[in-house]
Amino acid sequence: MEFGMFHQFPALPGRPQKDAFEEGFAQIDAAERWGLDVMWLAELHFDPQRSLLSAPLSIASAVAARTSRIKIGIAVQVLPLCHPLRIAEEGATVDQISGGRLIFGVGRSGLPRTYEDYGISYAESRDRFGEVLDIVEQAWSQPAVSYEGKYYSFKNITVAPKPLQQPLPPIRIAAASPDTYPQVGERGLPIFINARYGTFDEWVPAIREYRAAYTAAGHGRGQVYLRVPTYVAEDEKRAHAEPKESLMHFYREQAQRLRDSMSRAGTRAIEGRAEHRWYPGGNQLRWAGSARAGDDRSAAALRRGHAAFPLEFHSVIPAPSGNPGPRTGVVALDPAFAGVTITS
Repeated sequence: MEFGMFHQFPALPGRPQKDAFEEGFAQIDAAERWGLDVMWLAELHFDPQRSLLSAPLSIASAVAARTSRIKIGIAVQVLPLCHPLRIAEEGATVDQISGGRLIFGVGRSGLPRTYEDYGISYAESRDRFGEVLDIVEQAWSQPAVSYEGKYYSFKNITVAPKPLQQPLPPIRIAAASPDTYPQVGERGLPIFINARYGTFDEWVPAIREYRAAYTAAGHGRGQVYLRVPTYVAEDEKRAHAEPKESLMHFYREQAQRLRDSMSRAGTRAIEGRAEHRWYPGGNQLRWAGSARAGDDRSAAALRRGHAAFPLEFHSVIPAPSGNPGPRTGVVALDPAFAGVTITS
């Protein structure tokens, strides 16, 4: 089980960008002091009303320089928009200066407009993703890179530095579309699920497909990381009321992005954009029914019980003042989730 914070350095109306960075780093410093396991950094582009975090590895370097213990996770690096050699160099640099604390989360992003703004076809994103990941893994683990692909070709290139963690820093692949799960399983890498939509039970078939493919490829059982955004209050009424305005603003904005993306080139019906676009309607706040308030306890106490059902999780939510308040909660999951790591 992991206890952490997901950060996108949010932009707020009327607030100078300088203040957003100062508040973000203050929260990161607090997370280091409080003993959280990992700080997750988003990658979002050309959306100045939403986020200022467009360069996660640059922010990761700053986090590495001002902390000594907390792990630094990228959630996620949009690989098809990256040059593979450059991203290998930058990721390895972060791993070196952080003392081996990088967790390299990777994905394709579900926003085709970002690809259009970069001049890259979203229809190419799956193939580009595979090539970039192949090259990064080779650059980190082999003396030199030689690669022949559709988009990239290199011959005997030595990438420096190498990451401190050998043979590789932990890599997690974000999965959203159903066909991604068995593909990642065949590759033998951990999977990263952002459980922002629906209920836990809806992820069971995809997780089973991932594990079946993982096992069939001879890798073992597979590693599943379920990122659960949570707000846990003293009682159910407050758990609904306190985050409602912020949460529903997020889902309204997200629904608009999904509606916009449905008409853009390169999207596929299997990605489920039509199913998710009306989420803020009749089922709003159904996430709150998945958790119940609990007593305040230490992270150590939670870790002692993490293997049993119902699984326990710990959530730290930044309050408007910027001072997070820790709360604990319990969530009951289908037995298919046994062995899944909850990262909150």
